[in-house]
Amino acid sequence: MRWMRAAGRGLLVLAVVLTGYVASGAHADEGADGRGPLTLATAGDLTGYLGPLLDGWNRAHPAEKVTLVELPDSADETHAQMITDLRGGDGGRFDVLNIDVNWTSEFAAAGWIRPLPRDSFPLSGFLRPVVDTATYDGRLYAVPYVTNAGLLLYRKDVLDKEGVQPPRTWAELERDAKTIAPKYGLDGYAGQFLPYEGLTVNAAEAVYSAGGSILGDEGERVTVNSDAAREGIGFLARGVREGWIPKRALTYKEEESKQAFQDGRLLFLRNWPYAYAVASAPGSPVAGKIGAVPLPGPDGRGRSVLGGSNLAVNAHARHPDSAARLIAYLTGERVQRQVLTRGALPPVRASLYDDPALVRRFPYLPTLRTAVLSAAPRPKSPHYDQVSLVVQAVVHDALTGRETPESAVRRLARELAAVSHR
Repeated sequence: MRWMRAAGRGLLVLAVVLTGYVASGAHADEGADGRGPLTLATAGDLTGYLGPLLDGWNRAHPAEKVTLVELPDSADETHAQMITDLRGGDGGRFDVLNIDVNWTSEFAAAGWIRPLPRDSFPLSGFLRPVVDTATYDGRLYAVPYVTNAGLLLYRKDVLDKEGVQPPRTWAELERDAKTIAPKYGLDGYAGQFLPYEGLTVNAAEAVYSAGGSILGDEGERVTVNSDAAREGIGFLARGVREGWIPKRALTYKEEESKQAFQDGRLLFLRNWPYAYAVASAPGSPVAGKIGAVPLPGPDGRGRSVLGGSNLAVNAHARHPDSAARLIAYLTGERVQRQVLTRGALPPVRASLYDDPALVRRFPYLPTLRTAVLSAAPRPKSPHYDQVSLVVQAVVHDALTGRETPESAVRRLARELAAVSHR
């Protein structure tokens, strides 16, 4: 799971406004001001940036010390462990949860996280689409922490030698993956095609890019049975069948696909921006040889799934005032800048995308902003974990040739309808 940021000047206002929030939501065993030590649960921190950020908080707030709990890197495993904790006695041990953007609806519907006062956070300073990922049934249940959008990474040195621009359409991507990649001993194109959350993301992007959708009305309506869905899933299945998507890509998650690209084995890769940052670092075999553009679609620019993470407060948090203050700290502009510079994770605060120094250091930021502003969330549903499992299983069968794209879409519609009416 890749975690993706906002509150700087609003901190003083936030401290005042949250008094009412704590008074209305405190439990009998909390301190009078709802403050005290916390635990923060997150997926594995691959770049090691979060510990130092929390050290800064702990030095300034010794009575509200935060203990970091790192869960597995896999989104599915992190999701399972968080739910186990939240269902445990006394509300579990995690006070603040760094959750995938698409878990907000599920956790809110189950009553595991508490609603937050929208007026207490400077949401107007965030990139517009990210705020929607933190809401459920019209209420704010989390605060966006980091955002993300899929990008197409490519070997700029190879395309430059061929006198070819990076692909803007699926047809151009397919052509170059078929004809240029073999000339340089490269595989053509890969994403994250192992049956896990990453495959749900890749499949949704293909469907969205073709103009389709999967669910509507907060998961109440199934919309996947469409020509767009057949076109999107068919595009990926054809790539595997014809070989310009290598069969080994069916085992790739984020890290495996990033490593294949970084090792110089791929011409094109769909991944999150962190992969660009890591592959561009000194010592990387492809440093200085890569570029990034928005995902292509059938007739032009495609549409990414909105990634990232939100910070939520356990409904039974021991110290909800401290939890909210920590969220304000982590989403403030100063810390958000460090989340980008130390963690290579995209901020949610719009102003950072216009910072000349940051753009020089992270040249993909303008491209990423464009991708985020046109991105769509994964299908919202209080049964999202089951929705995702269905998408993974059915689309993987299409990619491996066990099912045609047409029958896969019909099966998706049937099985998603069963999930939605549980």
